[in-house]
Amino acid sequence: MCKFHVIGISDESVPVFTSEVKQVIEAALYFSGAARHYELVKDLLPVGHHRIELAVPLKPTFDKYRELNAEIVVFASGDPLFFGIGNTIKREFPDAEMKVYPTFNSLQMLAHHCHLPYGNMVISTLTGRPWVNLDKELIKGTGLIGVLTDKKKTPAAIGQRMAAVGLSNYKAYLGERMGGERQRVCKLSIQELSRVNAEAPNCVIFEKSSRFDRVTGISESDFHCLPGRPKMITKRSIRLMCLSMLKLHSAKVMWDIGFCTGSVSIEAKQAAPHVEVYAIEKREESRDLMQKNRLKYRIPGIESCTGDFYETDLSAWPPPDSIFIGGHGGRLSDMMTQLSTRLKMGGVIVFNAVSIETAEAFREACKHLKLNVSDEMVIRQDDYNAVTVFQATKECK
Repeated sequence: MCKFHVIGISDESVPVFTSEVKQVIEAALYFSGAARHYELVKDLLPVGHHRIELAVPLKPTFDKYRELNAEIVVFASGDPLFFGIGNTIKREFPDAEMKVYPTFNSLQMLAHHCHLPYGNMVISTLTGRPWVNLDKELIKGTGLIGVLTDKKKTPAAIGQRMAAVGLSNYKAYLGERMGGERQRVCKLSIQELSRVNAEAPNCVIFEKSSRFDRVTGISESDFHCLPGRPKMITKRSIRLMCLSMLKLHSAKVMWDIGFCTGSVSIEAKQAAPHVEVYAIEKREESRDLMQKNRLKYRIPGIESCTGDFYETDLSAWPPPDSIFIGGHGGRLSDMMTQLSTRLKMGGVIVFNAVSIETAEAFREACKHLKLNVSDEMVIRQDDYNAVTVFQATKECK
């Protein structure tokens, strides 16, 4: 059975080890780690050692571990159990003996350097992880956020994403090659971060510099609306009922079909920042409206496009748990048929009917598609016509 010694190192050109770790290294034959780690430790390894490359995809490396079935020393960055290889080894080799020798991780070292109270810090790793990990903390207004980056989600890419929706109420602490002679730390504005060319490996800590108060149930008059058509928006009371019926607390992905101003997408993302929101609208002018409203309410993480739903390939969108239909172009049955094939089991479709005929068309579509009309409520706001809000559920078989 394999036995693992997982040793954390920083970016020191000559790593300093305890006597215990030195004994482990001197007694070992097989060593593993990324190419960067090997360059740092190779001169400290015993003559005749065997190196096992640790690179993505990991399966060939793990197959080699199993083939050797031996004692293996694995070098990793910082604390191997802090979003590191130690967790993966534990998952892949649950019965193997493993001992971990950690050092400070990069975010700890950055916080130490900048005198930040990292006991209050929320970690949002983007290393091979989705943007929503960071988006949800920014929307919640978390005071101190530590971010682990990767080759695509770089500090500049993060800064550009934040700047695009006006999230300038944070200051950024950027750390490059933490723990080594080439360590570099700087404090930047979000605009400065968006232009930085950071050396890898790197990490960022965001510290909130001012509050941005959010409102649940935004007045329709506060949204940017279609020119000359201010009433073309889902009204506040109806919007809030729709959010309730969308069951966002247990959802991961929501689709907004016919987003118009983006009001439902924006309120959904505010109410449930952990949800990935995808939106489509036929009107080309809505592209600018969505951006203006996202900027006004500082909402990252809405993937939107303009185009005809019936002619747009949405296969790249992940299957939704929740769908809001804000427009159907007079082809409700066709839209429901397409959407029901992508909707996850147990997922919901929420729809507003403004006429008896439309309400009946929705019920008939649900009956044909074997969707359960699980909730409905009639709502009237001010002097507008009454609207029936439907929830249909794709029941688990």
